[in-house]
Amino acid sequence: MNETVLSVQDLKVHFKVPRGGYPWSSKATLRAVEGVSFQIRRGETLGLVGESGCGKSTLARAIIGLTPVTDGSVRWHDTETVRDGHRPADAMQRLRKDVQMVFQDPLASLDPRMTIEQIVAEPLKVQRKELGREETRVRVLTMLERVGLGAHHLARYAHEFSGGQCQRIGIARALVAEPQLVICDEPVSALDVSIQAQIVNLLRDLQRELSLSLLFVAHDLAVVKAISHRVLVMYLGRVMELGTRREVYGSPQHPYTRALLSSVPRPDPATERTRKHAVLSGEMPSPLNLPSGCAFRTRCPDAIAACAGDVPQAVPRGTDDRRVACIRVGEQLEQASSVIA
Repeated sequence: MNETVLSVQDLKVHFKVPRGGYPWSSKATLRAVEGVSFQIRRGETLGLVGESGCGKSTLARAIIGLTPVTDGSVRWHDTETVRDGHRPADAMQRLRKDVQMVFQDPLASLDPRMTIEQIVAEPLKVQRKELGREETRVRVLTMLERVGLGAHHLARYAHEFSGGQCQRIGIARALVAEPQLVICDEPVSALDVSIQAQIVNLLRDLQRELSLSLLFVAHDLAVVKAISHRVLVMYLGRVMELGTRREVYGSPQHPYTRALLSSVPRPDPATERTRKHAVLSGEMPSPLNLPSGCAFRTRCPDAIAACAGDVPQAVPRGTDDRRVACIRVGEQLEQASSVIA
């Protein structure tokens, strides 16, 4: 798990939007992703968490080429697929073959005019043109069986399946071309809790079998904890904290991470009734009008006057994998260690 397959460096995604809501209004800059950096290693899962509107899906789509990049670089193995915001065509061709995506809405991501066999076979027809019709059919059926479906599903259409089955079809489509990295954009948010567990277990099993790397985007921290090796916490387009699962869940250093973890309900009713919750005050600021300094300071219970100064960067804290973007992290580290002890 030491080989780096994907490296993202200072990635920025900005959009120009009308200030007054009309096409002729003056334009404002919406900074959806602002200087995000991370790496994904072979066979590992990086969980990407944060509130709705913090830029998680935009970041995922920018990596795979579905959203334009303003600045920064993306490196796939030794090939730069994004250089200073531009995408070399030959590099993107390789990325499309090795990186696939599972989308949030399982039904909307499947073409209603195509049978399940046609949907799953489409990546093979694009990326593996040397395969014959019979071999393509065999691979489609094999992958459907691996995700819990069978030959009797081949001629059916997406609307005939449940949400969980549609997501299994989406996973089969993403994996049939044998990619090295799968980006999962909120793959279980539209599913029931029991179905969520099935999909998470399926992804974990397939990851072990195929040595897959996963970028798992979600706002449910319980789901992220179950599947991730490392966790990246985002807020308003910036990295707040990055670390191993044990570090982030066992000793969170950023106030935003602690607030997110505090909102996760405990399965023990007695514990849930007595424990204190870190409730955030106010609402998330508009990405069109970000506060100065730390973007989280307007809701942070630990904010001080210095937080309105320079924007804090996600700098190494402790281990090589641990990064925290907070000027008070030294004080919080002492507090966290005393509590854990």
